[in-house]
Amino acid sequence: MLTDIGEFIVGAHLQLIEGCDIVDYNVRPPGGGLQGLNELDVIGLNFSSNTIFFCEVTTHIRGLLYKNNAETVARIKRKHEAQKRYAEIYSDNFQHHRFMFWSPNVPVGFITNGLAEIPDLQLVINGDYKKKILELQNLARTTTHDARNPFFRMLQIMENLRD
Repeated sequence: MLTDIGEFIVGAHLQLIEGCDIVDYNVRPPGGGLQGLNELDVIGLNFSSNTIFFCEVTTHIRGLLYKNNAETVARIKRKHEAQKRYAEIYSDNFQHHRFMFWSPNVPVGFITNGLAEIPDLQLVINGDYKKKILELQNLARTTTHDARNPFFRMLQIMENLRD
């Protein structure tokens, strides 16, 4: 599966801001079958802090919505449960687990309230999402090395354009 630009945004943040040593995209649990359909969008491994990041990424720029508000919250809950199952089986070598949901445009009200009730799920949505982009933009302004992330490289180019 192709990596979505939203996943590259999250990967850049994990690598360059959170200090992850390894970032992987579209991770499927081993073994295939129905279990293998529960793809994890972005996983980051930070060995120095012994932290693993599990990130669900939904880049609906016109607003997060699956079918209706209730289904949207239920789907994100199911995805979070898949994150936790993966963590229980494959990441017990890591002391810290961080579960995140990233989306740039989430309607405020029923959906944001429902997502806020999901235990252990850090929401990086709306203004928080924008702040993460601005952090990367500021870093891009002062660095020139290729970080092997197409989104971050694009920010570097944009920050270094000349007339």
